[in-house]
Amino acid sequence: MMAATLARGTTTIHNAAREPEINDLAELLNKMGARVRGAGTDTIQIRGVEALGAAEHTIIPDRIETGTFIVAAAITKGELEIRDCNPEHCNRIIAALREVGVRLKKSISGLYRCGVARGIESRRPEHRGVSGLPTDMQAQYMALMTQAIGRSVITETIFENRFMHASELQRMGARIQISHDQATVAGPSKLIGARVQASDLRASASLVLAGLVADARP
Repeated sequence: MMAATLARGTTTIHNAAREPEINDLAELLNKMGARVRGAGTDTIQIRGVEALGAAEHTIIPDRIETGTFIVAAAITKGELEIRDCNPEHCNRIIAALREVGVRLKKSISGLYRCGVARGIESRRPEHRGVSGLPTDMQAQYMALMTQAIGRSVITETIFENRFMHASELQRMGARIQISHDQATVAGPSKLIGARVQASDLRASASLVLAGLVADARP
């Protein structure tokens, strides 16, 4: 989309991502003089311009970062106040976490209070981009499910090989079985500190979350 703003003619992107970050980027580009239409839908059209200019823009809060902090509160049975987040961008994350027992409440000042009243319960979410729990929350959600009561089945339909963190969680004592695009997590598991390797940003987050509730290495 960025390259197309300075390309000759009109570029059409079909089956485009519809996440809030796409809208935010399009808004910035248009402020700079680009001609981007359709951001937020599955078809985006960009009419090339000669040049882009300067603009002022405030980047939207990171919804995955917000979700990760919520999971941190849930997995430790603690409480957090999250400020400067955008709940509208986190609707599907919030819905999925509420289903498993996470309490989330918006206060008058606009921040979120989150925590766990009772135990975390297992669920069977599917990850399909904007129509389900975002795939970028899959690893963090899996870490949380290691502490849930019952068996959780997590389906990853966006990226291949995105269960690489599962084997690292297993080193810590998690009971996870992988079959093609599904991971079955049996919980709750007693996690033990271990030497692990992070394969990507989200996997790193899941291992940090697991480490928050892991006992020291014997």
